[in-house]
This record gives sequence, structure tokens and C-alpha cells, in this order.
Amino acid sequence: QVQLVESGGGLVQAGGSLRVSCAATGRAFSSYAMGWFRQAPGKERDFIAGIASSGITNYADSVKGRFTISRDNAKNMVYLQMNSLKPEDTAIYYCAGYRTRIVTLEGVGYWGQGTQVTVSS
Repeated sequence: QVQLVESGGGLVQAGGSLRVSCAATGRAFSSYAMGWFRQAPGKERDFIAGIASSGITNYADSVKGRFTISRDNAKNMVYLQMNSLKPEDTAIYYCAGYRTRIVTLEGVGYWGQGTQVTVSS
């Protein structure tokens, strides 16, 4: 059974940095794409970053240049480094495990429980 467990959320001031992590168990981690989504109160869950099994990354325009996704296949971990944080980045951040090697629109098969990130102004 695939399990994704996020950690590292918290409260940070605008302009600050934070790194959230996701530990994955239950399958051959390196063979699948991973991603991060976020959901703000009253809004839909949105894609923000993805990393293919090859290491190729892609980002939503809203975070491009500020956030960096990375993976450590030896540790079955995926990370999201968030810099220059803004109050509008406040949301629950979810780790996503794809059923495919690449990031696709409908490819998410597994979700973590989420971790809260709050950016104060």
C-alpha cells in the first residue's frame, strides 16, 4: 500500500523560506513521478510542482522561480523548497504520487494527508 507523509509545514513571515518534505513508502519510488499541490480555503486543489522519474521538473506559473521541487530516490523522499513566500502562498500543501513516470493531468494516484503552510504579512 502506497503511503505519502508530509512534514515541514508551519508559519513563516512574508519573504521567508520553508521546505516541506514527503516520505513515500509502498512502491518503487524512483519509477514514478511525484508532485506537490496546494489548496487554500474556499479554493480548489491546484498543481504547483512536479518531478518526473527522470528528474525533469515543471511548475505552475504562480511559483516558478520561487519554489523548487527535488527528489532523493535513495531516501524515497520528495521536497519542495519555497523561497520568497507571499501571504497568498498560504494553503494546505499535499504531496502527490503519480501512477506514471511523467507528470500528467490525470495521473495522480496517491495523496498525502497535507501539511499547513501559513505566510504572515
